[in-house]
Amino acid sequence: MPVCAACQQDNPDIARFCLTCGARIAPAAPAQEERRVITAIFVDLVGSTSRAEMSDPEDVRAMLSLYYDRVRADIESFGGVVEKFIGDAVLGLFGAPTAHGDDPERAVRAAFAVLDGVADINTRNAGLDLQTRIAVNTGEALVTMAPEPGQPLAVGDVLNTASRLQNHAPVDGIVVGEETFACTRDSVQYEQIPAFTAKGKAEPVRAWRAIAALHAPRDRAQSGVPLVARERELRMLRQSWDRAVLDRSLQLVTVFGPSGIGKTRLGAEFMTLVSEAGGRAVRGRSLPYRDSGPYGAFAAQVKQLIGIFENDPPAVSAEKLGNAIAGLVGPDAASNVTRDLSLLLGFDAAGEVADRESLFFSVRCFLEAVAATQPLLLVFEDLHWGDQALLDLIELLAGRLRDAPVFLLALARPELLDVRQRWGSGLPSYLALSLEPLADTDARRLAGFLLVSFAGSQRERQAAEIAATAEGNPLFLEQLAATVNEQSVTPRTALPTNIRGIVTARLDALPADERAVLVDAAVVGRVFWRGALAKTWDDEALSRLLPALEGRDLIHRELRSMIDGEQQYAFKHGMIRDVAYETLPRKRRAERHESIARYFEERKLTGTEAVAAMARQWRDAGRPDRAVDYLIEAAGQAERGWAKDSAALFYGQALTCLAEDDPRCRTIRVRAAMAAAAALHIADVRDLLRQSGPSSATGRPV
Repeated sequence: MPVCAACQQDNPDIARFCLTCGARIAPAAPAQEERRVITAIFVDLVGSTSRAEMSDPEDVRAMLSLYYDRVRADIESFGGVVEKFIGDAVLGLFGAPTAHGDDPERAVRAAFAVLDGVADINTRNAGLDLQTRIAVNTGEALVTMAPEPGQPLAVGDVLNTASRLQNHAPVDGIVVGEETFACTRDSVQYEQIPAFTAKGKAEPVRAWRAIAALHAPRDRAQSGVPLVARERELRMLRQSWDRAVLDRSLQLVTVFGPSGIGKTRLGAEFMTLVSEAGGRAVRGRSLPYRDSGPYGAFAAQVKQLIGIFENDPPAVSAEKLGNAIAGLVGPDAASNVTRDLSLLLGFDAAGEVADRESLFFSVRCFLEAVAATQPLLLVFEDLHWGDQALLDLIELLAGRLRDAPVFLLALARPELLDVRQRWGSGLPSYLALSLEPLADTDARRLAGFLLVSFAGSQRERQAAEIAATAEGNPLFLEQLAATVNEQSVTPRTALPTNIRGIVTARLDALPADERAVLVDAAVVGRVFWRGALAKTWDDEALSRLLPALEGRDLIHRELRSMIDGEQQYAFKHGMIRDVAYETLPRKRRAERHESIARYFEERKLTGTEAVAAMARQWRDAGRPDRAVDYLIEAAGQAERGWAKDSAALFYGQALTCLAEDDPRCRTIRVRAAMAAAAALHIADVRDLLRQSGPSSATGRPV
């Protein structure tokens, strides 16, 4: 339904002018499409047809409404969206239209929640005995970012396979596909089921039954390898801890870094160090889904300090809390502190705190009392997902706790500063640390620890290759090493799904216009020029967006440019460029390549690199007829510079751009063969010349 840009009035689809104010209604922009890795969850009722046959239609409608509402709520609580209802089946999607970085795990956890939810419906409604089969599958799909009514959000084989998997799930069971299993096997217990033949699939479909979650959300098991290249950060944390203990003063330290950079591992190492030094360390995590309340991370820490378990009955939890508070703060304050902490922990659903200051004062009394018995470390993980109430609480504690050896360690992505720009400012004891990617030597060393399937020079070679791909991100190194250990080859063509999901989530967190210009830049390559983007972006927008992306550490402007008079930029990480590029559908990708090829031509670029770049842009634009001449030219330049191996490569690429009956093929094959032969013998020629001294013809060594 068209919406008037002038008065925001809804209008019928056929309206060309607003029915309220008369303004012309601009035609709707075509829906944007992207290629994405998504995870589909397919939930189907068992025996619903026979149940409906024996029931009154109104009873069937009421039953299905309960079922639909509960399944939708469970899927959405983990960040998924319900794509459609198909009869009594529900199709949910994770990773579209927004990626979260852990969508396969979210989908499997949502599947467990659906099973529990349907069981709860049966318990609450006498006579109901609903049963389900659930499948979860991960793969690439074409996603329409803002679909019209009736238009599917995603299309692709990943959805068809999810439907096939669902047919092979046990009653009240969950079955997952191969890619989902690969992405979640560290967090979910599985058992493999026999592969089955599915309609339209060339190979048998491999599948696994999900048994149970192995740990709490986002709690990854540590790899067990030594901590690499974080000695400086650990030393700074230890120095701040010593100040907290010796001066009995609160310290607030925030460790910033993107996903996978090692914040959690650093926090775990520091918790061990604190425990060994005689302190007490507890951890709480903010979750982007199904959190227990506004103070969820702090509530988890309080429960650990008191010894309350999640499966304790309410009466037992309340008794533990009351006894602990009475022993810590004394009889005068015990009643108020117990009441306020009961509300914060969610034990008193009917109560209400008088004001926030009273609640925060009770928290302060509790922490000062705990720290009086033993120096205390509170670790807040994933604080960028914490809500405003938790952020307010931490900053208030940092400013008001007195004479208490308390250390608050916050681990967060830089997005925290988007929602709290002045985080930590004005506090007397605040330190911010930024975790940088590992240096190449350290990345190779970590990769060497992880590559358990290799030894000697082969391990060194593989470590160097995956270190170059991961670009210093420890989690990416771990994921790549796991792939190499299993396949005994370096993954050169496709990133593991988990890595692609993490990078996509980082891109999806950007403002829409920043993300769009970054995707356009990705088509140019790892290095790009402002002028190449000016075809689709105006000067004002580029002057705003490029510095913003540089400030987010996604790109950087280089001091020199290979094109005179042009600003040259480069992606900070190759994987960001690759994942951004992969989101483009083929048609839009080809259009952008053609635009960039014409830009290069307008700039009249010369030199082998530039000519080869023009050839690649035309080839990827689907215009091999325009690419072939540039490839032949690049090959000739490489030959004249005695880069015979490069010449052979360019000639080979030129052949792929020509039809078999093209008369140029024979000449190009001969020149390619001659260049390849020369490349093989260059080393032999060099050895002979070294033995005979400088060339008599040129007087220069070759």
